[in-house]
Amino acid sequence: MTTTLTAATPAPPRTRGRWITDWDPEDAGFWAATGRRTARRNLVFSIFAEHIGFSIWLLWSAVAVSLPAAGFAFSVDQLFWLVAVPNLVGSVMRIPYTAAVARFGGRNWTAVSAALLLVPIGSMVWCVTHPGTPYWLFLVAAATAGFGGGNFASSMANISYFYPERSKGAALGVNAAGGNIGVAVVQFAVPLVVGFGIVYAPLLWLVPVVLAVACALLFMDNLAVARADLSAQLSVLRSRHTWVMSWLYIGTFGSFIGYSAALPLLIKSQFPESGSVFYAALGPLVGSLSRPVGGWLSDRVGGARVTAVTFLTMAFGVTGVLVSLDVHTFGLFLGSFLVLFVASGVGNGSTYRMIPAIFGAEAGGDAALGRTRAAAVIGLASAVGAFGGFLIPRGFGMSIAHTGSITSALLVFLCGYALCLAITWRTYLRTALAFV
Repeated sequence: MTTTLTAATPAPPRTRGRWITDWDPEDAGFWAATGRRTARRNLVFSIFAEHIGFSIWLLWSAVAVSLPAAGFAFSVDQLFWLVAVPNLVGSVMRIPYTAAVARFGGRNWTAVSAALLLVPIGSMVWCVTHPGTPYWLFLVAAATAGFGGGNFASSMANISYFYPERSKGAALGVNAAGGNIGVAVVQFAVPLVVGFGIVYAPLLWLVPVVLAVACALLFMDNLAVARADLSAQLSVLRSRHTWVMSWLYIGTFGSFIGYSAALPLLIKSQFPESGSVFYAALGPLVGSLSRPVGGWLSDRVGGARVTAVTFLTMAFGVTGVLVSLDVHTFGLFLGSFLVLFVASGVGNGSTYRMIPAIFGAEAGGDAALGRTRAAAVIGLASAVGAFGGFLIPRGFGMSIAHTGSITSALLVFLCGYALCLAITWRTYLRTALAFV
């Protein structure tokens, strides 16, 4: 049984499989009559599931700082491994998660991916309730939190099909921001409950995960236009823009998720006298809230211009952190990191706005092909970009282990932002693609 939508249809008809077979958001009549309402409903529940996924993904970043006090005698470098491994696994999971939307449908896969979050919850509960748990089992449990990282890619790929080109930047920015805020929530919430026992940290998300599964099944839809064969998705691998945008996304999203994972441990190790790891949650909070701003600005002045400014700003942020270490001033340290988070959030929005514009132009007027390729690149870029979330905590961990300071890591990051700025200028700002 199939269902066809027209511009005059007052609401999208339902079928047993919740598939919508005709979807044309670029048609103003269709969008006004039924498209906007359907897209908004799917966006809301996509955000909810993605938000929970982000919280689980970064759960270890909030828990790791409390493990030594709970009797788990891990070194600083071992703790940085625990916060880095979920990001490594999450980056890998984003590729199959993106393909899963095209294969199984956005609504179906949102429900499945949310249900998979029960695995990292159960794994953490087991580890922290058994005092003799070896370190390698902690690493395995941390790795399963990477399932939460995959949710972002499938959510973004799915939502990209629902919205017209003229509002895609803002829609993707809001979708991503709603998920990203899950990082701030977990870093605010966990310190409130770990005093009663670390086991309560993962259990906080048990009921929300079940609700996310139920809401996806009850209120979301699958789009037939999102179904694409593997060859159509793999065709983006031949475009140099796929790899350029993936690299730039390491600089933006990789920074956001990497600094989010590392900041609680950085505050604990560099400024133990600051007295609270609650400050760490401010970073992902402002970074999440600034992401829609990046999409909104890019819709108006062009994503490449916004992206270039963000890399320049991030370089200033790193410089501020370096100065704060020299003068040992926590206020400057935290303020500089907040600059980094705001800039990375804006850059996350701008780079994701660039992708549909670039691949829409490459498709030569074939809107369906452009959407298919853009969705594939969004998934691939998010996977590569999330790898930065592994590199940054490991960079800090190795820098501390070998030099006793994080200065070496910061200097490497500074060079990375300079390279990203140069690539953005050379590939987009000085060419005919400056419009992206």
